[in-house]
Amino acid sequence: MTDVLCAGHVNWDVTLRVAELPAPDGEVQLRGTAEAGGGSAANVAVNLAGLGATAAVFGSTGDDETGERARRELVASGVETHLVRADGETAVKYLIVDGNGEVMVLSGDGENEAFRAADLPPAALETDVCHLTSQAPSVAAGLTERARDHGATVSLAPGRRIADRDFSAALSRAALVFVNEREAAALGTEPWGDGLRPDAALVVTLGDDGAAVHTRDRTVEHPGFEATPLDTTGAGDAFAAGYLAARGGSLPDAVLAAARENVDDPGPRLPGDTAAGDDGVGVRAALAVANACGAVASRALGARAALTPQRLLDVIE
Repeated sequence: MTDVLCAGHVNWDVTLRVAELPAPDGEVQLRGTAEAGGGSAANVAVNLAGLGATAAVFGSTGDDETGERARRELVASGVETHLVRADGETAVKYLIVDGNGEVMVLSGDGENEAFRAADLPPAALETDVCHLTSQAPSVAAGLTERARDHGATVSLAPGRRIADRDFSAALSRAALVFVNEREAAALGTEPWGDGLRPDAALVVTLGDDGAAVHTRDRTVEHPGFEATPLDTTGAGDAFAAGYLAARGGSLPDAVLAAARENVDDPGPRLPGDTAAGDDGVGVRAALAVANACGAVASRALGARAALTPQRLLDVIE
């Protein structure tokens, strides 16, 4: 049984770092390049494994060398894989990162949505949390139904295409929903009335202002940590991994203790805060862990920072 099953995109990322984006017909010098595995589902799974949780990933790649590299990297990171190999090429994304750490994404066609809900082995659903990222809405709907039937908590991070794709079925079943401010706006002014579960927790990243957890009854916030970003690619995935690891109780006691000490009040046990112990980790303390993960990720080039408990302690303390 795993702590978290992550379902969604598995990509290969090519990162190009520049001081600033060129003007039309202009030219700039590359400051650095990097290649590594990417895709939100894969990123969250790798980050969870780095934090000490047991993680699995479900998705698809092409039947090519790039896909083989992505699969090998996941296995080497300690992630259990359930990957469909489709005829065709693995999805490659080109990430252009400017001097402020802001990212422009150029997506190539690929086979990162060649999987279907029925492709997931039943044994893989023996998990505490099923965390869904970008994928076809019909697949997300099928996976959330299967996860619910197996008693797994459904967590959803629909991603930047939330305004263009109908995730209403998955949203109606999710206990946790991860979005940034722009994505939150796409849910509408009354998201609990428009499709979220009445007891759902909406976790919103706020950039330099940290993050907040909203329910129908209250809001819990954490201001975040100061960081000079090198590359914000994958910071949201690292944030989600940190929150899920904290709420699941899979982090070392030293990290959870530091998170509690970082805040005046660890916060209540809202939906999605099911860590072991009489009091749980506390939602505000979980946000502190998640924000620390995002800060670590923003200081590294590429979508996957080497998240470790010690690196979190360096930020939180």
